[in-house]
Amino acid sequence: MYVKLKKQKIQETIGKIQSIVEKKSIMPVLNHFLMDVTESSVSILATDLETAVKLPVEAEIIEPGKTCIPARKFYEIIKELESDFEIKLSEGWLKIQSGRSNFRLAALDASEFPVWPQIGQASQINLSRDLLLTAIDKTLYASGEADARYVLNALLFELKDGEIHVVGTDGHRLAHFKAALNVASEDRKVILSKKSLNELKKFLSSAENVSLQIGKTHVMIEIDGISFLTRMIEGNYPNYEAVIPKDFDKQAIVDKELLIASLKRVSVLSRERQNAVRTEWGQNLTISASDPEIGEAQDELSIDYQGEPIVIGFNARYLIDALERITSDKAKIMMNEPEKAVYITDAHDTSFVYECVVMPLRL
Repeated sequence: MYVKLKKQKIQETIGKIQSIVEKKSIMPVLNHFLMDVTESSVSILATDLETAVKLPVEAEIIEPGKTCIPARKFYEIIKELESDFEIKLSEGWLKIQSGRSNFRLAALDASEFPVWPQIGQASQINLSRDLLLTAIDKTLYASGEADARYVLNALLFELKDGEIHVVGTDGHRLAHFKAALNVASEDRKVILSKKSLNELKKFLSSAENVSLQIGKTHVMIEIDGISFLTRMIEGNYPNYEAVIPKDFDKQAIVDKELLIASLKRVSVLSRERQNAVRTEWGQNLTISASDPEIGEAQDELSIDYQGEPIVIGFNARYLIDALERITSDKAKIMMNEPEKAVYITDAHDTSFVYECVVMPLRL
């Protein structure tokens, strides 16, 4: 294997796979990426066994071949190079040369790299980049971080009745995105991990259209020559439709940015106690927090409110997260009783539906 590479191009490409490559693994090969050089193309493959990505690389091919290259060290080396470089495989060693700089890295045999999974018979759906990226951004924040119920550390993608639904929940809050599909698709439910979706976002930034192939155990996403494959999570996702309240007797229309700023100010004095804030809804909205050992804070906002006055406790961070995903400048917040879920959505119509349910805190 012998190729000449553009420093800037390969640095950007290898940078995108750093968090996929396993840093600590009982399988040393997972600390590596596979470089596959054919007569006509160069590609790199990286995997953590749950997610795999295959990226094309711009290169001048002198001699085909393939090998496993230690990802972190290779990336650190090329970042420090002053110009373009060439790499050559010789007797298990990867030689890197750029100007007067020379490096030699121990490589692993390509046969040790995990086999790229075959997706088999799959249903395909084409989406715009903006739709998929928006759906992920508006729901991923609500999914769990390290919940024992593994399906909560993931998003649900549901295709039904000509619509796409994307849902994230950690049991304390739930975010739901819904949009119409411009193409026909069969009804499917797919659960994908939070980690894999965070990785996918890195490759969506410059794409235009995205093709999803949904197999029996994996989903393949094709993005402008990049193949991104991830394993579906098995399990039953919570019934989100049953969680989202339908009837309310109290409603507030609030300036999104003013409410976020107020919550951030007041919660300075509540960060040691679940970010707990007290909200009093009426002609105005009063937000307060107190800590006997530190002090107290209070802020007041003008709102458009309908219904009887109500006092509800919240984790301020949960409210801020939900409000930051609102598209319009005003949020609609709907409530029933102090201990029941609160519903948050856009006050004005958008091309899709974004809604969030937040459970209150006991005061």
